[in-house]
Amino acid sequence: MYVHPQTAPEATPLPGIRHATWAAGAEGLSQLSLWHQSIAPGGATPPHRHGCDELVLCSAGRGELHVGDAVHRFGAGDTVTIPRGELHQIVSVGEVPLLVTAVFGATPVDVQLPDGTLLALPWRS
Repeated sequence: MYVHPQTAPEATPLPGIRHATWAAGAEGLSQLSLWHQSIAPGGATPPHRHGCDELVLCSAGRGELHVGDAVHRFGAGDTVTIPRGELHQIVSVGEVPLLVTAVFGATPVDVQLPDGTLLALPWRS
């Protein structure tokens, strides 16, 4: 119940995104979720927002955080903070996959598209 293996990200229906949920409600959490993702070069998340804060820790590759008209570049060793409700997109811009681990202040994690509709996640959150 307290120690969980860190599984490798697996392919998802979202192009270029491999995902592993490392911890969430199934592991006994009520307020946090921990995801690990690999985003292929040129791949990206869809533009979206969450009803909770998000921390993204980059361990490899290079990425861009798109927020409004602003682009914030980041890479291995950087931490990205995304406040609750902020519309954003993460894009892999390097020559190798972007590896990120994300901590969310909720479980399950809601993912809303720009028009407000909920994105049905192809993984457990």
